[in-house]
Amino acid sequence: MSWSLGDLLADGEKIHVLDVGAAFLTAPPYQPLLDAGKARITGFEPDEKERQKLQEMYGDSHVFYPHFIGTGKEATYHQTNWAATGSLFAPNLPLLDQFQHLSEFMAPVATHPVQTMRLDDISEIKQVDFLKIDVQGSELDVLKNATRILQETVLIQVEVEFVPLYQDQPMFADVDRFLRSSGFQFHTFAEVAGRAFKPMHAKDGPYGAIRQLLWGDAVYTADWMHLDRLSERQLRHLAVLAHDMLQSFDLAHLIMRELDRRSGEFMAELYLMMHGIDQ
Repeated sequence: MSWSLGDLLADGEKIHVLDVGAAFLTAPPYQPLLDAGKARITGFEPDEKERQKLQEMYGDSHVFYPHFIGTGKEATYHQTNWAATGSLFAPNLPLLDQFQHLSEFMAPVATHPVQTMRLDDISEIKQVDFLKIDVQGSELDVLKNATRILQETVLIQVEVEFVPLYQDQPMFADVDRFLRSSGFQFHTFAEVAGRAFKPMHAKDGPYGAIRQLLWGDAVYTADWMHLDRLSERQLRHLAVLAHDMLQSFDLAHLIMRELDRRSGEFMAELYLMMHGIDQ
């Protein structure tokens, strides 16, 4: 859809995006919200050059911090030959060497002692709507130390791995188990990716998979079986995220029905009509 649901469900407040590992090679998933003027970003990017680039790109209405987010303890940062693959976990080179074009982009360069911070300890962060995490293996540590943040959050996009690209890193199943126990429902994969085992190549090029999937971006929503537990603010912002960002129009409609149940309005019916659907 080319229009923002935020125009229909306006509450005068921008959706708060918390982006942990904010550097990116392509437009972020929340770009439609930015384009519609419906979002503000609090981001974390420890690579100073990338952080400055983000701050200059998005301006002073958004904030980017240079912190490593994790357990709040000291850790070791494993620098690689490509900044995007650096991690608090060491690359799993024997596994990476099995695949086309992986170890070449994750070659160890140096290690650095770093101090991590817990999201819950950063008092300036309040009322997060959408949490995006892409920290190369440390996603579960970020989540486990963000229980205060998660109480307000209605949508999460988290990078997950199906095989250990980094030594001793948590897997998708571990992240999924934690998020479901924290009151979230799996919704979809925004992306899944893999590589071909050497020496073969995928038909669409050396960076594709034949069958073996290695990582993806998993999307979780506040539990749509218990929408009655969410505040009106949370419902409005989740509906906008579902429509504008995910194009999950059926989920947006489900949320609007709960809003109508509380208000006595008929926004959900109007939404169906705007989609050309008659009840």
